[in-house]
Amino acid sequence: MNLKEQIKNDIKEAMRAKETAKRDTLRNIQAAIKQIEVDDRREVSDADVEAIMMKYLKQREDAKTQFAEAGRDDLVEKEEAEIAIIKAYLPEPMDDAELESVLKEVIASVGAQSMKDMGKVMGAAKSSIGSRADGGRINMMVKNLLS
Repeated sequence: MNLKEQIKNDIKEAMRAKETAKRDTLRNIQAAIKQIEVDDRREVSDADVEAIMMKYLKQREDAKTQFAEAGRDDLVEKEEAEIAIIKAYLPEPMDDAELESVLKEVIASVGAQSMKDMGKVMGAAKSSIGSRADGGRINMMVKNLLS
């Protein structure tokens, strides 16, 4: 079962169990998936679904930060619940040591020597790492390794 089908089935289960937070979160993700399918006229892969979920996760984390700054603890809790639901569908994130070793391999394969080659490294790293690490973390570590 691919990720898209799993989300669809979990929406049904959440409806049966009357888990409104899970149902609503998964419906938002499903709507984003359908939007891409309609706009691009193609079937999405699991990698596409993971990318959509990473984008949605980033949006929820940003919203949580803004709500915390505004003192809206009720909305912070809602965002934290959505973040937990999304993280259950994403692969386990890489730790720093694992990420560094993968990035060293990518740098060697691309033949990067300096910061001028950062674009090549970032492109290759995004395709090899996928959604197991945040783009900001990858960027920071690549800068450290190339400098």
